[in-house]
Amino acid sequence: MGEVKNDITINVTDQSGQVHILECPLDMGLTLKDICKAYELPMEAMCGGMAMCATCHCYILSDTSALPEKSDVEYALLSEVFNEKSNSRLACQMPLSAFMDGMHIEIAP
Repeated sequence: MGEVKNDITINVTDQSGQVHILECPLDMGLTLKDICKAYELPMEAMCGGMAMCATCHCYILSDTSALPEKSDVEYALLSEVFNEKSNSRLACQMPLSAFMDGMHIEIAP
């Protein structure tokens, strides 16, 4: 039987270029936004994860095939930010999962 992972590692590059290695528990129902805030990284997330502000905008620098699709709300919010890219996501809309182990993201400016 395969080993069930209880935590994963995510690499986060902040706006100054510093890379942070985050140990992320999978048993708490956290999102990528939650773990960035827990590590006190410079991610605003003004609405608290309600998908209303896009201040948790980040770029996914890894393969995105294992991530959930963007919702219509996420598409709409990202379409309004000036620095949107094809790999843009809202961290509040990405629940942590074992598929994200080793993922690298960059917090958008």
